[in-house]
Amino acid sequence: MREKLTLWALFCLALVLLPSPTASVAVMSVDLGSEWMKIAIVKPGVPMEIVLNKESRRKTPVAVCLKENERLFGDSALGVSVKNPKVVYRYLQNLLGKTAENPQVAQYQKHFPEHQIQSDEKRGTVFFKNSEEMQYSPEELLGMVLNYSSGLAQDFAEQPIKDAVITIPAFFNQAERRAVLQAAQMAGLKVLQLINDNTAVALNYGVFRRKDINSTAQNVMFYDMGSGSTTATIVTYQTVKTKEAVLYWMELRLRDYLAKIFNEQKKSKKDVRENMRAMAKLLKEAQRVKTVLSANAEHMAQIEGLMDDIDFKAKVNRAEFEALCTDLFDRVPGPVEQALAASEMSLDEIEQVILVGGATRVPRVQEVLLKAVRKEELGKNINADEAAAMGAVYQAAALSKAFKVKPFIVRDAAVFPIQVEFSRETEEEDGVKGIKHNKRILFQRMAPYPQRKVITFNRYTDDFIFHINYGDLSFLSQDDLKMFGSQNLTTVKLSGVGNSFKKHSDAESKGIKAHFNMDESGVLLLDRVSSSGSNLCAIILIKQVEKEAEKSDEGKTNGVKEDEKEADKKPKPQKKSKISVDIGVELEVNDVPDPSPEDIEASKKKLQDLTDRDLEKQEREKTLNNLEAFLFETQDKLYQDEYLAVVTEEEKEEISGKLSAASTWMDDEGYTAGTKELKEKLSELKKLCKAMFFRVEERKKWPDRLAALDSMLNHSTIFLKSAKMLPEDNQIFTDVELKTLERVINETMDWKNETVAEQEKLSPTEKPVLLSKDIEAKLSLLDREVNYLLNKAKFAKPKPKPKPKDKNSTSTESNKTSSTDSEKVVPPKDETVEEAKPAEEPPTEENKKETETEQKVEEETEGTGNYTPVMHLDTH
Repeated sequence: MREKLTLWALFCLALVLLPSPTASVAVMSVDLGSEWMKIAIVKPGVPMEIVLNKESRRKTPVAVCLKENERLFGDSALGVSVKNPKVVYRYLQNLLGKTAENPQVAQYQKHFPEHQIQSDEKRGTVFFKNSEEMQYSPEELLGMVLNYSSGLAQDFAEQPIKDAVITIPAFFNQAERRAVLQAAQMAGLKVLQLINDNTAVALNYGVFRRKDINSTAQNVMFYDMGSGSTTATIVTYQTVKTKEAVLYWMELRLRDYLAKIFNEQKKSKKDVRENMRAMAKLLKEAQRVKTVLSANAEHMAQIEGLMDDIDFKAKVNRAEFEALCTDLFDRVPGPVEQALAASEMSLDEIEQVILVGGATRVPRVQEVLLKAVRKEELGKNINADEAAAMGAVYQAAALSKAFKVKPFIVRDAAVFPIQVEFSRETEEEDGVKGIKHNKRILFQRMAPYPQRKVITFNRYTDDFIFHINYGDLSFLSQDDLKMFGSQNLTTVKLSGVGNSFKKHSDAESKGIKAHFNMDESGVLLLDRVSSSGSNLCAIILIKQVEKEAEKSDEGKTNGVKEDEKEADKKPKPQKKSKISVDIGVELEVNDVPDPSPEDIEASKKKLQDLTDRDLEKQEREKTLNNLEAFLFETQDKLYQDEYLAVVTEEEKEEISGKLSAASTWMDDEGYTAGTKELKEKLSELKKLCKAMFFRVEERKKWPDRLAALDSMLNHSTIFLKSAKMLPEDNQIFTDVELKTLERVINETMDWKNETVAEQEKLSPTEKPVLLSKDIEAKLSLLDREVNYLLNKAKFAKPKPKPKPKDKNSTSTESNKTSSTDSEKVVPPKDETVEEAKPAEEPPTEENKKETETEQKVEEETEGTGNYTPVMHLDTH
C-alpha cells in the first residue's frame, strides 16, 4: 500500500524545559512500533530522556505473555515465546481496527498458527482465545503494553505519569487510530496526541539542528525502514508511505530458510515447520542472525535442542540472506520515487537523505538506496532507533501545561481523502421525479490538519441522512484496498430538521450546517449539526421633538417642517437576527464499530484486575523471599558467638523452637499461604528476635562511637585550654562562652564514665544502658559548642592598637578613646548560662546543611538552648 504524507515545518526554535507555575508533572512518549517500543520522558529539571526498562535496555519488545497466573512483558515475554509460543502475543498493530474478514487477519493467523483467533459477534472484530477465562482483544493486549510502558516511565521518572504522546504509522486509517486511542483509554493513559512516526522523526531532527534552519527552504529526505513499514519523508513538502513489513518479512524468510536447512539435514523424520515451538525458536534465531549479518559477511546459526532434543547448526552468509530477500530489496527505491513525484521535486533539490529505522542497517538496503538517490553518501547523523520517541516527547512537552516550550509548529496532512455523500429528490421539467446522488469533498488528500470544516445542506426541510466516506482511493491496489477495510466511515441520521423549520417558518433558511473537525491525532469528528437562518426585525426610530410640540394639541412643530416629521417616523432599513437550532444526530459507524462505553469500562476493569493481581503476586513473592531469608539467616546466627553471648539459654531455646516451627510451617503450608499470613509470620519472628538483634548491634557500635567521643573530648579540652591562655588584650571569647564549653566537656566526661561503668556491671544478656544514639547525641552537642567558638574566631577582627595618649588631651577625650578601643561585648547580667546569649555570626554555606540536625539536638539537650549553630568545621 502506498500513500503520501505532507509535512510542513513552519519554524523551529529552541526547546526550553522550564517548569510551569501551573503544574509540575512529568510527561512521556511511546514510540509504538510493530516489534519494539521506545519510551521517553520529560520532567521538571530533566530534559528529554529515553527510559531504561527493567533489563536496563533502551528499547522494549512489544510482547505480552499471558499465563494462567502470570503476566510478563518485553524481554521476559519473548523468553517464554520459545518454550510456549501459544501464550505470547506480538505484532498487535497488524490486527488493530480490523474486522474478522480482513485479509491481514488471515495473514496473521498464517504466521502465528499457535494462536486461536475468533470473531467478535458484537463488533465484527477479532479476539484471542487462550481459554474460556482468558479472552482478549488486540486493543486490550495493546492496552496492557501501554500500561506497562507507563509503569516503566513512572519508575524511571520517580513520579506518576498519565499524559502521553504516542507514535503511530502515518498510513493508519480512522479505525486504526481510534483503536490505539481505545487501547490507551483502557490503560488509563491520557493521550495528548497521536503523532505520525515520520512526523516525530522530522520534528526531532529539526529541534536538535535548529541552527541549520533558516528562512531558506531546505529539503531533507528521511528514509525510514522499520519492522512494519517503509517511509520516505521529504520535510517541508511530501512523504510517501509504503505499508510493507520489509524487516519483518526478512526475518520470516530467514526463519523459513533455516527450517528448510534443518529438514534437509534429515536428523528428524518430522517436518520442523509443523512444530510451533521449534518455529518460534527459529524465528528468534533468525532475528539474531539478521542483526549479526549487518556487520559480518557470515555467521553460524545454532539452536540447542531445536526439536526432539536435536541440536541445529548451520552457517549462513550475507549473500544467501540477500538472495532470499532480492524482491524486498527491489522495493527500496519505490518510496523515494513516489515521494519525489508527489512533491514534484527532483533529486537535485534534496540536500541529504537521512537513514531512520532498524532495517536501514542492512548493508544491501543502504547499497540500493544510495544508488537510487544518487548521493555521495547517506546521512547517519540521527539516532535511527530513538528519533521518533524523542520527537514525540518534545511534542508531549509542548502540549503539556507542565512545561514551557518555544514553538516548533508542525502540521500533518490527511493521508486518505474524506468526502460527504448524500442523495435528494429532483424533479425534471416534465415533472418526472428522480434521485440525485451528491458528493462533496470534506478533506482532500494531503489536506493539512488539525482543521475544521463546515458542510452546508441547503435544500433539505425535513429529516435526512448523509454519509461520511473515504474519497478516491484509486492510488491503492486491489489487494491494498482489501486490507484497507471498509471505505464507508459513518452514516449520519438527522432528526428535528422539520420541526426547526416549522418553529421558525418566518425565518430565511441558511441551510443545515454540519461542523467537522480533524483533530491533532488525525481523527475525524462530527462536532455538531445545526439549522441556521435569519429573521427580519422591523426597527422604527422616531425622532423626539421638543416638549412644547409634544404638549401642543394643535400640532405645532416649533420650526420643524411636517414632511421632515413624517420622515422621522418612517421605518429604517430592517436588520436580520441570526437563528441557530441544534439538530439531533445519530451516528452509525460503518468501518469498525467502536466498543460501547460499558465495554470500555469492562476492559479497563479487566486490565486493572490483572495489574492488581500482578502487584499482589509481586508483593507475595517479596514477602515469601524475606521470610525465607530471615529463617535461614537467623538460624545460622544462633550458632555465632556474638549472638550466643547476648541471649540466655531460655531465650535461645525459645527462638530456636519458633524458627524450627516456622520452617516446618513453610514446608507444609507457607508456600501456598497468602501475603497477609506470610507478613504476620515474619512480623512475629522479628518481634521475637528484636531484643537479641538490638543487643548485638549495640555492642558492635560501642567501640567506634566511644573512640570518637574520647577523641572529641580530647580535642575539646585542648581547644579550651588554648582559648583560656589567650592574652586579655587578644581574648575574643567571653567568660560565659568559655565556661559553657567547660561545663559541656565536664558533663560529657561524667556521663561517659558513669554510663560505661554501669554498663560493665550488666550481663551481656540484659538490656544495655549504654546506647549508641546517646553517644551520638553527646558527640553532636560537644561538636556544636566547639564549632561555635571556632566560627567566632574565624570572623573575629583584630583589635586596633591603642593610640598614644596626648598630654593636652582632656579627661573626657581619654575616656572616649578608651571606650572606643575596648572590646565591643556587652557583659551578661550574671554568669548563668541561661541568660548568656552570644552574638550570632552570619551563616555560611558550610553550616547551612548542619542547621536542621543541630537544632534537633539542641531541643533535646539541656543547658544549650541559648546558642544557634552558625558553621560546621572539622575539628580533627
